[in-house]
Amino acid sequence: MRRLRRLRPRSLRGRLVLTAALLATGAVLLSQLAALTVLRGWLTDQVDNRLAHFHPPGRVYEDVITGNEAPRPPGPETTLPSDYRVYFYDRDGNLLRTSLGSGKSPGPRLPARAAELDLTAGRPSTLLTEGDASGSGWRVVSYEGPDRMRAVVALPLDTVDGATTKLLWLSLALGVAVAAGVVVLGNGAVRLGLRPLTRVEHTAQHITDGALELNVPVADPDTEVGRLGLALNTMLDRLRTALRRTETSEARMRHFMADAGHELRTPLTAIQGFAELLLDEPGMAAGRRHEAHALIAHNADRMSRLVEDLFLLAKLGEAPVTHREPVDLLSLAADAIATTAIRHPHRTITLEPLPALP
Repeated sequence: MRRLRRLRPRSLRGRLVLTAALLATGAVLLSQLAALTVLRGWLTDQVDNRLAHFHPPGRVYEDVITGNEAPRPPGPETTLPSDYRVYFYDRDGNLLRTSLGSGKSPGPRLPARAAELDLTAGRPSTLLTEGDASGSGWRVVSYEGPDRMRAVVALPLDTVDGATTKLLWLSLALGVAVAAGVVVLGNGAVRLGLRPLTRVEHTAQHITDGALELNVPVADPDTEVGRLGLALNTMLDRLRTALRRTETSEARMRHFMADAGHELRTPLTAIQGFAELLLDEPGMAAGRRHEAHALIAHNADRMSRLVEDLFLLAKLGEAPVTHREPVDLLSLAADAIATTAIRHPHRTITLEPLPALP
């Protein structure tokens, strides 16, 4: 089984060609076998018809009865002008050695006693050749003669066997020719029929290599290959849509992380600055110290809210959605001025409105 699996072709084209070749060869051999059986049966019936129309003349039995237990050897005037052979059993059931008929080939294998002759009178049967089990054989029929004698008429089957042998070799040659023709022509036909599937295979290989913008060619949507191409194109469209969504989500996430980092850096810088200010000026006035603590607490709260938002987004597993809304620039400027005033108390900082645009 393992050797058969190894010899079995792996490609679909090879399997189709091998299957077609086996089916065609099997069909030819079966048809030739049926023809061989019919031909052999017809030729055998012809031999049986010849045997049925031939009866030994009564004079031959008289010669056997009046002679010395055996008929006279046939001379030129009494030799049968055909391939018939006639054998006799005497009144005691013994096979007489002398037979009528021409030809030097051995005759049928007959038993020495008539009681051992397994033949029904008037019904043809087939016997092997005397001394040659592999010979063509003989078709024989027995007849009852006078005075309890029996005659066995035989015809060789060499013509039948020769015709069937030639037809058998012709069938084998025809089967080999059909198998070779199916392999050669079927390979081209299968290759042509599988060309759309081959194009799908090449396109799928290009897509695997990274050409995601390609689509599978669809020649005829009513065929199996066409429906396969449509299904693959639908799958590719969904895959490209999912990839675009993933890329968009990743870009938005990166943008959000950059904004979040920028937002976190501002309160962290303020907290670090106020903490260093408190450490560097231990004798700072109580009002300024309270204001510095208040700003540290405000920036810490702001940073805490940003961190909580990041944790929430991580739990939800979704990209953040950017919301655009008006910003109070005056409050932002006031916070920046307050931070700078605490760190640089000897500098004068004023807040004025922007001049009107022309």
